[in-house]
Formats: sequence, C-alpha cells, structure tokens
Amino acid sequence: MPTLTRRAALLLAVAPLAACTSWQRVGDTTSPNPEATLTQLFNPGPLYARLGRLVSTGQIPFIGSVAQLPGPGDSTRVLIGVSLANRAFTFERVGDRYEAPYRIEYTLSRPEAPPRTVRQESSLRVATLQESLRTDESLLLQQEIDVAPGTYQLTVRVTDPRGNQVGTAQQEIVARPFAPGTISTPMLAYQATGRGARGDSLAVVMNSRGAIAYGGDTLMVYLEGVGFTQPTTVPVEVRDERDSVVTRVALRFTGAREIESQVIRVAPDSAPLGQLQVIVQGPDTVRTVSALVSFSGNWVITNFDDLLSLLRYFGEDTRLEQMRDAPMQDRIELWRDFYRRTDPNRQTPENEAIDAYFARVAIANLRFRDEGIPGWRTDRGEVFITFGNPDEAFDASPLNQGRYVRWAYNDLRLIVFFQDVTGFGRFRLTPQSRAEFERIRRRELRPAQ
Repeated sequence: MPTLTRRAALLLAVAPLAACTSWQRVGDTTSPNPEATLTQLFNPGPLYARLGRLVSTGQIPFIGSVAQLPGPGDSTRVLIGVSLANRAFTFERVGDRYEAPYRIEYTLSRPEAPPRTVRQESSLRVATLQESLRTDESLLLQQEIDVAPGTYQLTVRVTDPRGNQVGTAQQEIVARPFAPGTISTPMLAYQATGRGARGDSLAVVMNSRGAIAYGGDTLMVYLEGVGFTQPTTVPVEVRDERDSVVTRVALRFTGAREIESQVIRVAPDSAPLGQLQVIVQGPDTVRTVSALVSFSGNWVITNFDDLLSLLRYFGEDTRLEQMRDAPMQDRIELWRDFYRRTDPNRQTPENEAIDAYFARVAIANLRFRDEGIPGWRTDRGEVFITFGNPDEAFDASPLNQGRYVRWAYNDLRLIVFFQDVTGFGRFRLTPQSRAEFERIRRRELRPAQ
C-alpha cells in the first residue's frame, strides 16, 4: 500500500499516455453565495459526500475515493484512496524528528462470504513541529484489493493509537465485471503510468479528493479499455455544474493489447470554478466521475467574491484590490500573478502561504465563535489570522479585572489589548491597540514582488 506525502506524490515523473486538451469557461459565473462558501471551507465533508467520496465520521477526518479496474482473470481490482492531514494524528518528538503511529483497515464484506480485510500499520515522520500541524492534504494512502464481481460494503477505518482516536467511512460499492469491449470508470489521479494486461501492476497515484486548484493543477483522468478487438473511438465530455460543455475529446483504442490505458489531461487555461463532470460514452454504458475546481486543492472556495472577502487579512497587496475592481475576464490573469508572486516555494504546485492562511482562518472560525459572529471576523480572529498564536496570552475576564485579554508577540514587539466593553463577551481591540496592530501589519506584510 503506497504511503505518499502530497508533495512527493506530485513531484513523481509520469510518461504521457494520451492527448492534452484545454478548457474554456462556457457561460458566466455562478452567483456568489458567501454563506455556502464559508460552510464548504470550514466543513467540506457534506460537499464531498454529494460528489460520491468517502467521508469519515469520528475524530479523524479524511476524504476517500473508490475506483475499479479489471483485475487478473475475471476479478475486479478495487482501488481505495484516502487523503488525510498530518494534524489528524498525535506526534511526539523522537530524536531530531516528529513521529506519529497510525493504523488503517480496509474491509470489503458481503453476506454470502467472509469479509476481506487488509490492514496496514506504519508511522508518519516529519522534520519539524510545523509539518506535524499541517491541515492540508499532506498524506495519501492507497490500497488495491482484487475481488469477485458483486455488491460489497466497504469500510475504511483509520486509527491514531497514540491519541486513541478513530475515523470511519462506509460506502456500498458494486464491483462489476469487465467483459471484452468495455471501459473502466474514469479515475481522477495525480500521476498515472499505463499497463498492457489485466495482471500487470498498476502505477497510479489517486486524487482521492478529486479537487484541483484553479489556475494551477491540471485535471488528470485515467481510464482503461478492456479487450477491444478492433479500432474503437470513445467520446468524452467535461461539463460544468450548469451542464455546459467545457471540452470534448475522442479517445482512440487500437485493439492491439488486452488493456489499453488512456490519460486525459485538461489544462486549466480558463478553469470554470465549481463541480465538473467527466462523462465517458463507452460502448456498453456511460461512465462518469465528478471533480471539483477550487481556488486551492485543499480548501473548497469556488467564487471570486468570496475568495477576496476571505483574503481580507492576507496582506497589503494591491493585486487584491485590482481583482475586486476588475471584470471577470481580467481576474483570471490577476489571480495567477497573485498566486505566483505570493508563493514562498515555487518548486511545489501548492502556494504554502495561502494554504497556511486558510488554515488559520479555519482555526479562528472555531476558536472565536463565542462572540455571536463568525470567529474569523472577530478582532481576535483577525489578529490570529494575521500573526498566528501569540507568545503570551492573559485573560483577565475570569478575575473580573475589566474583562480584557492581552496578547504579546515578542519577535514583533507587539502587545495588544482586547476589551469587552458591552459585557456580552465581544472583545474588541482598544483604539491604541488597533493603531499599533495596523502599524505592525503594514510593516510585516508588505506586498510580494
């Protein structure tokens, strides 16, 4: 079972298998819905469930996907991919690194046969404490299980033994047979290398969430044709969430091998935000898979106005103001420029600064939700999102000393006071603290060049 970090998975080399096409937006953009966008950002599970993903319940959150390919003989190869964040596990320092043990179990069961379970125990190892706190897609797990065709109950169980926490997801799947002249269901992938026979090993890194970053990642779809006896053309369409055609491509199978692998790469020259549907019109039936285009592959944000609202604390960058005022056709290029210039590590496809920012937004929304407004919109949320956790925090409210909170950032030489003037638990920066906070923010968050 491969265990891959997100970064390593995306840096693996892959030989091209099929044609690459570009997409264009058909029609105008969806009307903004800030409330839905914020809900998806902080709790994306329901959205991924609607897309057919495995979504965990319990203390360990994860998103998963299931795909099927022809296995040896008449079997069906079930592929299960699971996407997790390092933060889900309990790390301890071991020598000069941080380690967290984990266990994952994949079980396929049906009434007429004993359950089939595959278990894996291993440990995550990272170099820094900061890496252990990552909230993005930092760990990818995969498992292949060959089964007889039929209906199964799939259960995926992830355990953090050190923290005594468990996450579980279940889904009914129908492992279908692959007769000659059929097509597999399309699978979203980060990397894929094809094969020529049912018994060959498979080299695929699944995109378990099925999410790609707007203006960054390329949508990669892997599928296989089985036992064609003559040249065959199979049409493929990609449609957006309003059923407008984004792109069309024709796959050509020669009939020269038992298994013919195809990869469709859709380069986001002008990506439509939101849900995409990949539709493969096979000779026997239609096969589909859903993808999600967001401003980040790790955070579900799918329209410009909500994105710009969420980035209000990111920094004093004029490109954000330009995007707010620009027409839609110009926002695309402005976003690409902003994404590139603010990326601290351009050797990776992620923008680590933006991902870290949204992680702080999510934490602030939970931590400061007792003021009657979204936590990230509170004054404490604003300071936390901008500078992170304070080095020192003193809450005098329980002592009835004026209901105030003091935060200190030693390296910044910044001390701010939040005061609850009304007595209802709504803490606001004092005027002097607001002025000092704004001064330090302007100094520290200069626009990237």
